[in-house]
Amino acid sequence: MPGTAVMEAEPPFAAAAVAGENEVVARSSIWDSIRRCGLAGMRIDKEELRRMILMPEYLRVAMAMSVRAKDWNVGLVAASSIKNWNGDEQAAPEAPIVVFVNSRSGGRHGLALKLWLQKLMTEEQVFDLSAVQPSDFVQYGLTCLEKLADFGDCCAKANCGRLRVIVAGGDGTVGWVLGSLAELFVDKRKPVPPTGIIPLGTGNDLSRSFDWGGSFPFAWRSAIKSTLYKAVTGPICHLDSWHVVVVTPDGQSIEPPHSLRQMENYALGQDQDVDIDGELPEKISCFEGVYYNYFSIGMDAQIAYGFHHLRNKKPYLAKGPILNKLIYSIYSCTQGWFFTPCVHDPGLRGLKNILRLYIKRADYADWEQILVPSGVRAIVALNLQNYGSGRHPWGHPKPEYLEKRGFIEAHVDDGLLEIFGLKQGWHASFVMTQLISAQHIAQAAAIKMEIRGGEWNQAYLQMDGEPWKQPIAQDFSTYVVIKRVPFQSLMISGK
Repeated sequence: MPGTAVMEAEPPFAAAAVAGENEVVARSSIWDSIRRCGLAGMRIDKEELRRMILMPEYLRVAMAMSVRAKDWNVGLVAASSIKNWNGDEQAAPEAPIVVFVNSRSGGRHGLALKLWLQKLMTEEQVFDLSAVQPSDFVQYGLTCLEKLADFGDCCAKANCGRLRVIVAGGDGTVGWVLGSLAELFVDKRKPVPPTGIIPLGTGNDLSRSFDWGGSFPFAWRSAIKSTLYKAVTGPICHLDSWHVVVVTPDGQSIEPPHSLRQMENYALGQDQDVDIDGELPEKISCFEGVYYNYFSIGMDAQIAYGFHHLRNKKPYLAKGPILNKLIYSIYSCTQGWFFTPCVHDPGLRGLKNILRLYIKRADYADWEQILVPSGVRAIVALNLQNYGSGRHPWGHPKPEYLEKRGFIEAHVDDGLLEIFGLKQGWHASFVMTQLISAQHIAQAAAIKMEIRGGEWNQAYLQMDGEPWKQPIAQDFSTYVVIKRVPFQSLMISGK
């Protein structure tokens, strides 16, 4: 992930083209903002809140300097020069909080929020993601705090154990920070700070799933005080994350999104990095990444890809969530999602022509092929309960139906993905207005997609709102393997 702040993920497809659905979205967002304003934030005493979340000066300055210099030794020297050595033990706050702000999110709100938080919390505990990467905070800032704790600083040890993180941004920003914090699990560095959310993006489905709301509130100053207080007192939840590997014949021209990186070392075979037993060319390229919300292939990703390129070409279109959704809806109507001008055009046929789908069920080691339903033009592997700005395409199936299909009730920490299909824009629109559920395909503990061209020479995929165009060949398959990461992210509930 580059050092600049990421663009926020858009709604995964254009069901908002239905006028009644637009009205529902607007009404829901307005009510959500009003509900979150309330009087709760106004009743929270500012100085009392500061005592709960502010680190001692020598610690917060040491961490900030470590991040800025990209050297935790600089922080250790700074802590020694600032700390009061008169023998008085400094008390750790109840829950020290570090905030990451995507100042480019939320229109004008991102920058205003950053300045207000820095005034409330001090600059050292608020990081602008356009200038600081969360991985630098983990590698240098947190390491400085851990070193101080290892050297016998009891206050540093207490702050390390109680630290909590807030991310002000959309789903893409939250996923970026969660991915950086996941390095603590990999390196066996404990404890790992849990994460809360201030929603600044368009869909904000991660925020909705953990009860932080789906939009930035009107009376945001008092609401942010309430959010910080909830971050101190909120219970800790768990979130599954999913490792994605894309294996493609070498030499194909691919521009992977920020969420995918090319693998230098990879192994193919059972229970290794990539579980593939099909025929592969002599030279291959592998890409890997992690997602928290959804992975999809098909028409929805094609529309997202076109819209992202349109927005990059004309950045003045990215003025805010409402305008984004409106332009997205209009754009989708031109891509054959609602109207199929020529049924013989291979680019407008169902995914069954290019895709073989395999899954592993919970507690089963073998792959099982699942037939791709006829007419399905987009397949989504969903991790969260919310999708596309708070919709529930999986629905809420009754216990009898779940038992009949061999499903269980969906949760964000159940170790399973819900796989569903969308047929065309009209079907997607009814799903997004929650008049019907999407076409249920399977629940899976792992997924393998084999994509083979013919008349098709490309497919469109997306991962947490980051789309890309994937070339596909007729002679060799492109594979996508999705497996659960062996540890879960820690989230703070906003209830």
